[in-house]
Amino acid sequence: QVQLVESGGGLVQPGGSLRLSCAASGRIFSINDMGWYRQAPGKQRELVATITSDDRTNYADSVKGRFAISRDNAKNTVYLQMNSLKPEDTAVYYCNAELRTARYVRQSTFWGQGTQVTVSS
Repeated sequence: QVQLVESGGGLVQPGGSLRLSCAASGRIFSINDMGWYRQAPGKQRELVATITSDDRTNYADSVKGRFAISRDNAKNTVYLQMNSLKPEDTAVYYCNAELRTARYVRQSTFWGQGTQVTVSS
C-alpha cells in the first residue's frame, strides 16, 4: 500500500504565503515525477507544478514567479511554497507521485486526499 498525505493548507489573506507538504509512504521502490494539482469549486482539476526526480520543474502560467515546487528524495516528500497568494488560488490542492512499488512493477500514479487552501480577507 502507498499513501500520500498532504499538509499545510489553510486560510490566508491575499498577498500571504503558505507551504504545502506531501509525504509518500508505504511500499515504495522508486519515485519519478511528483506534482501538485488543484481543483476549485465548479472547475476541472488543473496542473499547478511538477518536478522530476532530477529536479526539473514545470509550472502553470498562472503561478509562475509566485509558487516554487521542491522535493526531498530522502523523505519521499514534495513541497509547494506559495507566495503572493490571490483569491483565485483558492482550491483543494492535491499532490501526486509517479512511482514503482517494486523493481519489476510498472509505474503507477498515486494521489493524496487533498488539502484546502482558501485565500480571502
